[in-house]
Amino acid sequence: MIAILAPGQGAQKPGMLAPWLERPGARERLAEFSTAAGLDLEHLGTEADAEAIADTAVTQPLLVASALLSWEALRDEAGGLPEGTVVAGHSVGEIAAAAIAGVLAADRAVALAAVRGREMAAACAVEPTSMAAVLGGDSDEVLRVLASRDLEPANRNGAGQVVAAGRTSDIEALAAEPPEGARVRPLAVAGAFHTRFMEPAEKALASWVAEHRSELAPADPTTPLLSDADGAVVTSGDDMLDRLVAQVTLSVRWDACMDTLRERGITAAVELTPAGTLTGMVKRQIKGTATVNVSTPEHLASAVETLRGTS
Repeated sequence: MIAILAPGQGAQKPGMLAPWLERPGARERLAEFSTAAGLDLEHLGTEADAEAIADTAVTQPLLVASALLSWEALRDEAGGLPEGTVVAGHSVGEIAAAAIAGVLAADRAVALAAVRGREMAAACAVEPTSMAAVLGGDSDEVLRVLASRDLEPANRNGAGQVVAAGRTSDIEALAAEPPEGARVRPLAVAGAFHTRFMEPAEKALASWVAEHRSELAPADPTTPLLSDADGAVVTSGDDMLDRLVAQVTLSVRWDACMDTLRERGITAAVELTPAGTLTGMVKRQIKGTATVNVSTPEHLASAVETLRGTS
């Protein structure tokens, strides 16, 4: 069984789309995504610096567009997906995963990501919040310490990694006094994503989705699609769209997604542009799984071989 994975915020890299624009039709496709997002994604993906693409309002639609641009190239080269291929995305990458699974049209997925990013950026401006990776330690003890400091586990990535989120002062206190056996690494992010601090963003996104639901026209997935809220396989397009809204304040349970992939007998994972983060987690958590990172068109041949089972 093969998994197609779409990365989340933090994976972006300056110039990551430049190689893809050499493919026929890619520039025109990116222009369509730019129109959907209301942003110049070609400039952002080829010429903008790291600081510019770290802006949450920019990063999220850029990441979804990047994943989908590389996905469409892979799909065209491979001629489709093997039956039973599982699709999953981390945080905003879940929007790209939903499009790959047929829940949303690609341009509508980019538009949704643009609204999500804009509203989450606005929520970050309400009060100073931040995030930090907690590496190692006993997982139950880490969660207990976070709760005692009024922090939330925004991401539970497995393999001894939890991302804590909350008020900046509480994150600083956690870094000064980590849980026993753990290290704390502050993250350069705009705010406490996937926590109660994002409630204004969730409400705004829910309102936008309600207004545009008929235009979004969610369809039922055509291939198994995982929810990173709980690792469950989602079978309803309407349910998936609602999950994408609720996800803004929910913890990302990537550990649960990895458990589901393991249970379904994953043999290989292909991560879309900008690749590397999620396949790294797969390597650590599901030993022996073959991985392919699709970061440039040069990687397509290897990914196609993997999808066809000839690698």
